[in-house]
Amino acid sequence: MAISVKDKLQRATVGTLLDSVLKYIDKDPQKNLIKLTDMVEKFAGGVFPSKNYESIRQGLMDEDNIWTQFALSVLRDVDHDVLKKMALAFGLGAGYNGTKAVRKNRQKYDCNIPFQILLDPTSACNKNCVGCWSAEYGNKQNLSYEEMDDIVSQAKKLGTHFFMFTGGEPLLRKNDIYKLCQEHPDCAFLSYTNATLIDEAFCLEMKRLGNLSVAISIEGMEEETDARRGEGSSATALSAMDLLKRHKCFFGISVCYTRDNIESVTSDEFVELMIEKGVKFAWYFNYMPIGKNAVVELIPTVEQRKRMYSRFRELRNGKTGKPLFMIDFQNDGEYVGGCIAGGRNYFHINSAGDIEPCVFIHYSDANIRTHTLLEALQNPLFKAFYHNQPFNDNHLRPCPMLENPDRLRQLVNQTGAKSTDLLAPEDVETLCARCDKYAADWAPVAEELWANNPHPKPKTQYYRDRVGQTKN
Repeated sequence: MAISVKDKLQRATVGTLLDSVLKYIDKDPQKNLIKLTDMVEKFAGGVFPSKNYESIRQGLMDEDNIWTQFALSVLRDVDHDVLKKMALAFGLGAGYNGTKAVRKNRQKYDCNIPFQILLDPTSACNKNCVGCWSAEYGNKQNLSYEEMDDIVSQAKKLGTHFFMFTGGEPLLRKNDIYKLCQEHPDCAFLSYTNATLIDEAFCLEMKRLGNLSVAISIEGMEEETDARRGEGSSATALSAMDLLKRHKCFFGISVCYTRDNIESVTSDEFVELMIEKGVKFAWYFNYMPIGKNAVVELIPTVEQRKRMYSRFRELRNGKTGKPLFMIDFQNDGEYVGGCIAGGRNYFHINSAGDIEPCVFIHYSDANIRTHTLLEALQNPLFKAFYHNQPFNDNHLRPCPMLENPDRLRQLVNQTGAKSTDLLAPEDVETLCARCDKYAADWAPVAEELWANNPHPKPKTQYYRDRVGQTKN
């Protein structure tokens, strides 16, 4: 779907303004970032709660605040043309125009409409990481460029302007990814990657496009990363970071925390190394026991997860934390009202075209070759997510698989969704049985944490919960 004349004019106007703003900020970054926050609030109107802007302003007034340091590091380390293009794609396209359209269409179609979509360009991967289902698939399935372009075009009509590439190793399809970014400058794209294919040419192309970022997979320090990803993997990842930093690209990391590496990936040594390497964001994911080669013993212990909850709040403390934008997708469910899958905020399309509620939940009743995205969102499986979210009123137990396995059993059995495992179908009972003990052990600890800690109120305009919705 081409950008309309109206949108082109809007982008041109905002782009010219951004050029001026970035030059203005450079004169006195800290002071002028506060003024910029005021401008954004006036422009965005009621898209986001006013308290969000006030929190940003308060932080920027304190030069010792880690979020002030973080903002200044982004301005210092990332090319300003990249910042401009990313602001147009993620800020204007996804954040402003996209959010308004997503909200409108949620009401119009009475179903979940996602803010972002994850898709797998290929099942192929050039690594064989311990416990990873993708490592076993091989080059069995691929989405064509035309199919990926159609996914983006359909999604934009619904309001979705943010896309993440998973896999497999997405950069095996880097030329098609470049083309998608080029054709859809009003969208933001992020590729997870093992970093083996990041070179000078890739950095130059990423910088030219501006609306593409990467999240490099890493398991901690050298010992932990090489143990799971193979000898030399840590050195490859760190070298790629050096290259991206030298080219002033915007990038982050993806961390799968397991029983074996959780201490390493949350250590001061590791986090400080990532900041030194130029990393600006860090996505942390709890290991999920998916696929026939799943290693249940890699699931962090209950004690480790409890420590993870407090450790992340230490790392993000404005006064004593680290200047790095970090999210723990399992323990941060309280900030988004629980599970965000099934299109509530995102869904996943695998390399065979199956439309799945979550990158970790490999069941589907729709495929891009037989259904539109909207049809999938209105099919029984996704509607079951829509009617049943949140799956637990304690948002430290958000997942219908890991923490509430009986809910996933119910969803799959009632809707007739089929396994989409690319090697061998996985019965939902087999999958959920791996999670039963952990769910039972975590429940009392999560209840204690929930009862004894303050929590945000995520029922904002951005994450609307339906009032009076009857759960099925």
